[in-house]
Amino acid sequence: MSKSAKNGSYYLKGFLILLVLMVLGAWYGYEKLPRFSSVPEAPVVGVPAGALDHKPIPAYSGPHPRLLKRPQETFPFPIKIGESGPVDPLFAGPNSYPFYCGNNSITGEQPLVDNQRREGVPVFALDKDGNKTGEIIGYSRDCSHTTDVGYYYQSTRDGKFHPLSEAAGDIAQITVRQHKVDFVVRLETGTINRFFYAIAALRGEGGSAARPSGKNWNQRLIYQLRGGVGIGRRQGNIGTSDILERRADQIARGYAVIYSTANRTSNHYDIWLSEDTARRLKKQFAALYGKPRYTVGLGGSGGAIQQYLFAQNAPGLIDAAIPLYSFPDMVTQTIYVFDCEPLEYFFDVLDSDNPRWRNAAERSLVEGLSASNTVEGRFSSMKTAAALFDNRYRNKVKGTTECAQSWRGLVPRVNNPNFVDFSKNYSEDVASRTHWSHWEDLRRFYGAGSSGYANSTWDNVGVQYGLRALTNGNISVNTFLKLNATIGGWKSPQKQVDEKFWFLNGGVLPLEFSIWSDQNMNLGSLDSPAKRSKGNIEAIEGIFRSGHVFLGDAEIPIIDLRHYLDDDLNMHHSSASFSARERIRRSRGHADNQLIWVSDKRYSPINEALTTVDHWMQNIIEHPDAGVVANRPAEAVDKCFDQLGGVIASGGHVWDGSWNGQPNGACMKEYPIHSTSRQVAGAPITGDVYKCALQPVQAAIEHGLYAPYTEEIVSHIADLKRIFPAGVCDYSKPGIGQPQGRLALDDKPIKIAGQRVAPDYPRVKRSAM
Repeated sequence: MSKSAKNGSYYLKGFLILLVLMVLGAWYGYEKLPRFSSVPEAPVVGVPAGALDHKPIPAYSGPHPRLLKRPQETFPFPIKIGESGPVDPLFAGPNSYPFYCGNNSITGEQPLVDNQRREGVPVFALDKDGNKTGEIIGYSRDCSHTTDVGYYYQSTRDGKFHPLSEAAGDIAQITVRQHKVDFVVRLETGTINRFFYAIAALRGEGGSAARPSGKNWNQRLIYQLRGGVGIGRRQGNIGTSDILERRADQIARGYAVIYSTANRTSNHYDIWLSEDTARRLKKQFAALYGKPRYTVGLGGSGGAIQQYLFAQNAPGLIDAAIPLYSFPDMVTQTIYVFDCEPLEYFFDVLDSDNPRWRNAAERSLVEGLSASNTVEGRFSSMKTAAALFDNRYRNKVKGTTECAQSWRGLVPRVNNPNFVDFSKNYSEDVASRTHWSHWEDLRRFYGAGSSGYANSTWDNVGVQYGLRALTNGNISVNTFLKLNATIGGWKSPQKQVDEKFWFLNGGVLPLEFSIWSDQNMNLGSLDSPAKRSKGNIEAIEGIFRSGHVFLGDAEIPIIDLRHYLDDDLNMHHSSASFSARERIRRSRGHADNQLIWVSDKRYSPINEALTTVDHWMQNIIEHPDAGVVANRPAEAVDKCFDQLGGVIASGGHVWDGSWNGQPNGACMKEYPIHSTSRQVAGAPITGDVYKCALQPVQAAIEHGLYAPYTEEIVSHIADLKRIFPAGVCDYSKPGIGQPQGRLALDDKPIKIAGQRVAPDYPRVKRSAM
């Protein structure tokens, strides 16, 4: 065989191998990896005129919501069966569009027709059997549903709830006031403020669907709130599992439970809208059953955030809080979460020659969040497929990080106005004209500039990534400099492009794929340092003033409860509870109204928390003059639990640790907390500094910021000044844009369980907020 023939054969084999790999990669990506859902039967086809004009608006500059008087209710509650609830919020309006109608699987009904102008989703005619036909009879812009009531029983067969009409001698029994009764629940659903709501309570003797009896109700109300990462523009879904299965234990104990998809943060993060809807849903409940003895919030993640903010912004809306898997708020999470992908890109690509980063646990030195060499990354299969086409994915990493395991993919949803992972719920025209991001969802608080895009608060000017790792001797000066020179920020909204998740976007071949969204980053080198992101100062002040930042002004009883999930690299890291605690202590002098309970993930102390809250509430009702802290029952102390529910330790010092400058307490030793990238860079555990005050590099050196590596840093001072031309963060000073003085009124008595309770916190002089 001639040389040319051999070469031809060689190239042909190479081409065939590449073709096979491409086919295998395409099959793997198409069959095994997650993708966007298909186009729904009824996508949003149009919006009201002017809804997507994207006009510039100033950031919010009004009073904090705690200082605002809420308007009198205008809707005549209760909403009757067969009628629909209010569409326009009482004070949180105006409504935004497009708005995608969700699914009420309890009733199976379509939304009500409210226009013939092709605004919203199409509504279809039904045939004689009640099935939808292809005939469009109108459109639903606001997704209203009529109020409906059904009765459900818990089955002894499977422990699940079924329509009462399906019972066949299998109704479970529960004990109510020492009497056995059928476990049958009255479940009401409808819409308020365009969102689904549900009310669940035990069926009482003598009641009807329209006029329920509360004889089996214990006079205590649970307001359920839920989480997720949402950017608005959708109603959410509701089903029996959202309230009956989820709260079965509490309903069996006699609690009534209410819930709205407006209080699920996977749908939006507008705390004004959350509060507006919660107030109205409580009115609907009270109009049917009477006022509860007290209302306790219960819910995790974004549901926990809402409880902290309700306690601060709207005293009396809930009387006690049991935040699960808490964060102090959503908006300040963006500060460190947006660091994740630039840091991961540095480890994976820009500094890939450094073998230490192939052990994922090493990355925690810079990222602060938990990491493990033994947990398998949920994106490992994806990276394996992409490695067939892109050598950036060919360096095998042992284990993974919380950044990659939990936060990956969420930054684009929150930050990129030109990308949304549920775009197929809207027509191509509507989707292309909509700005998608968290900033846009809250644009009336963040404001929007002349570009038409909402302002962003995210800022990393002067942030020295890995500073603590440097001063602890965990990374070299050269690595520190390279890290900070190459890590820039995120591009401005108008310069961001679509994401390159080929398997999500519907593509077949992963020829353009990025798990890091590096196409939307500003990147650089030591010779030409990357451009950092500048947060909008007016937006920062606006989001503080609007009540979306938890300042710590919360007086009500709080049991902050979570499973310990740090070892699983779950996003619900335990340090967030201590961030909330420190904000309360900073604001009000101490945080004795907040308990922190952490449990092994195999045990849930929710019912114990409810019992403790009940004792606490009874004490307040009987002795309101004593205040909140003095009314704490004996069991209302910090605790940690083992897998069987045994108390490992309890008391006032069990959670001491480096976060408060004390030796580790017994619970901290059992369930240690981690930090964040900004804490590693020198920020406080409160985690609410969006834009740091700056100091010249020379001043930082003189203040001993780099000790014991001052001399080596001095020898590289030219590099440091080139990386940080405006200076480096001085976290001893308040953040830029944080309003000075008190934002939230905290001197007047508040109502808890119907009682006027005076503040019982020693006051501290505050330099900010």
